[in-house]
Amino acid sequence: MQDKFKENAKIENISKNWSGRFNEPVAELVKHYTASVGFDQRLAEFDIQGSLAHARMLGAQGIISVADVQAIEHGLAEILQEIKSGSFAWLLELEDVHLNIEKRLTDKIGDAGKRLHTGRSRNDQVATDVRLWLRAVTDEVITHIRKLQLAIVDLAEQHVDTVMPGFTHLQVAQPVTFGHHLLAYFEMLQRDAARFADARRRINRLPLGAAALAGTSYPINREMVAHELGFDGVCENSLDAVSDRDFAIEFTACAALVMTHLSRFSEELILWSSPRFGFIDIADRFCTGSSIMPQKKNPDVPELVRGKTGRVNGHLVALLTLMKAQPLAYNKDNQEDKEPLFDSADTLLMSLQIYADMLGGIKVDKAAMRLAAAEGYATATDLADYLVKKGTPFRDAHEAVALAVRHAAGKGCDLADLPLQELQQFSQLIADDVYAVLTLEGSLASRNHIGGTAPQQVKQAIARARVRLSAG
Repeated sequence: MQDKFKENAKIENISKNWSGRFNEPVAELVKHYTASVGFDQRLAEFDIQGSLAHARMLGAQGIISVADVQAIEHGLAEILQEIKSGSFAWLLELEDVHLNIEKRLTDKIGDAGKRLHTGRSRNDQVATDVRLWLRAVTDEVITHIRKLQLAIVDLAEQHVDTVMPGFTHLQVAQPVTFGHHLLAYFEMLQRDAARFADARRRINRLPLGAAALAGTSYPINREMVAHELGFDGVCENSLDAVSDRDFAIEFTACAALVMTHLSRFSEELILWSSPRFGFIDIADRFCTGSSIMPQKKNPDVPELVRGKTGRVNGHLVALLTLMKAQPLAYNKDNQEDKEPLFDSADTLLMSLQIYADMLGGIKVDKAAMRLAAAEGYATATDLADYLVKKGTPFRDAHEAVALAVRHAAGKGCDLADLPLQELQQFSQLIADDVYAVLTLEGSLASRNHIGGTAPQQVKQAIARARVRLSAG
């Protein structure tokens, strides 16, 4: 594939010249259908970074002159300023970010601009640009994951001993603290950050130098370019270098997992903010009202995060499907990798930012949480454990407590409200000390081991979390 165009083409009537191979110009509809400049122009800064490193390498290797390198550096610096200021004119006729910048450079510096593309193809050029962009985005994602984790830790620290019901099957199971519940999301995000850091190592390999698919006959120095651009090394097979999009798929897979975690959190925030739960109140700035029902306060932000998770999951499937049947090496299909990748990154970054802010504005109704924890016989397991410690086999203890729960349910009261004599109907091992384990605080305090919900353990978990965050 060649990407030269007629040197004497006017800006207002540019036509590609693929080395005289074609007898007619590209149809207008095809121009619009195949152009990517509408979305890949966001790669411009990274395209210029890659071009500068490539030009300096060409100069160092004696492939182009020092004067050409200086002209290219000066011209690209001016173009970067035009792009940043918004004065750069993006032309659909030039198809993509690469040709737009190269044409502008040639207009500015003449033949030196035409020599920039020596020893490279748009195939390895775009792969390099996307990796440079994605590396920067990955660093930004990790930063915002850490900020959200900090917001979670700060909120958890306020609720080390706030009692709430822990659920399984969305049924009251056992008492936990709100702080302990929040820290579960800290752990999920900790794994997410680690996944992105690991993915970054695979992103950070240089494709440039692979040219179209087979490498180049020029005496290039790929390691020099990799070093200047901060890559850990080079892609070691030219065919793979230009056709690989594993790094984009992996990033999107990591993004889908983060969004899934945020979606689970969103589901809980939505439930908790409902009057049926009444556990929390989300700040007004993250909610909207109803056009017809004046009393409504809708949790739009968590609902949208839940919805946008499907969007990112869809992008992951789209990228996998895009690559599933492509023969080596580069195919035009690969142009379709950018929009789902860009949108996944944008959606993830915005979701992380808004979530950290939203958690800082949440108000907790401790009384409502405690009342809910007192329902559903949340300390039944504690009674079974009590009997086991008295010498009853666990299965026998389980059955005895099940009968006690059925009895209490029939009376419409909690286990802790049953008189001692009634509790002893289910086991003669039950004594006065049983009421200590039937309290919510007693249940929490008994789970005093690493990973447990005892307030003492939650405090220690928060301290460990802060150390992990400070370590980066």
